[in-house]
Amino acid sequence: MLTGPEPETDADLVRRAREGDQRAFSQLMGRHKHWAYRFVRRYVGDADESYDVVQDAFVAAMSNLHRYDPTRPFDVWLRRIALNKCRDRARREAVRRAFGLSRKGPEETEAVADTAAGAEDAIASSAALAALNQAIAALPAALKEPLVLTVLEGLSQKEAGAILGLSAKAVEVRVYRAKKQLAETLDRDAMGELLGS
Repeated sequence: MLTGPEPETDADLVRRAREGDQRAFSQLMGRHKHWAYRFVRRYVGDADESYDVVQDAFVAAMSNLHRYDPTRPFDVWLRRIALNKCRDRARREAVRRAFGLSRKGPEETEAVADTAAGAEDAIASSAALAALNQAIAALPAALKEPLVLTVLEGLSQKEAGAILGLSAKAVEVRVYRAKKQLAETLDRDAMGELLGS
């Protein structure tokens, strides 16, 4: 049975990219862009902003390839960069809000309802998902980061701890607190909608 050449490892592609091969870095981006977008989207809570943050993360990775240790997994290194870019964005947004310069007003975030037959269920599901995304995005970073990495990205507590610089037990505790806070937030919002407040 004939088999083709084995695919290059991330470390091989990084080596080639360090030597100036742009296609090698493009291949790295192709391998990792989907999970990177999902990760950032879950952290940021806004689709358009997420694209910008992912792009910033890949630009930072490209310019810092000399710092990558090929004995370690590339995706862990890239995830740390993406996480730092998410944190940078959160700090910038906090400053904007403090000065009344937030990019989005309430009128820009409201969705237009589709009145087509059968659309009510889709709108309810979409609204529930939007509420969950908004609640996750509103969590404090110390709770949001472990939650996104473990529950949404599927990393183990140990892997998430390595990225965050925490013990696996600390990750477990923070995920528990994040879930509890999400449940309280979503229950409170649901009660507010039912009561019209």
